[in-house]
Amino acid sequence: MAYKKSKKKQYKNIDSVVAHIKSSFNNTLVTIATTSGDVLLRGSSGQLGFKGARKGTPFAATQIANKLAKDMAVIGVRLVEVNMQGPGSARDSVVRALQASGMTITVLRDVTPLPHNGCRSPKKRRV
Repeated sequence: MAYKKSKKKQYKNIDSVVAHIKSSFNNTLVTIATTSGDVLLRGSSGQLGFKGARKGTPFAATQIANKLAKDMAVIGVRLVEVNMQGPGSARDSVVRALQASGMTITVLRDVTPLPHNGCRSPKKRRV
């Protein structure tokens, strides 16, 4: 049976989206989803050609945000909610780049998971 190429979903005139930013020390991942949770766009610093330690830099995160902002403008997005997660240094630069590209940021949330008491510590070392 011949392979049938599936048709790509066409999203037109979506006003508001949610940007999920996961920033670690080594990389930055940005996912653009609708308010219902359907992923529209995604990007990472490795996808843009950064390698090694440069993937976790704020400059790489700015480049991701600029690329995604161009793609969001084609769809018609104007309002962005931002969920930031992780300890990385690139979280703020993504938000600044989205604002500079003309997007209106409505909500800034920090959704980093924090342990209430943490894991049980290992037993005392005996020498």
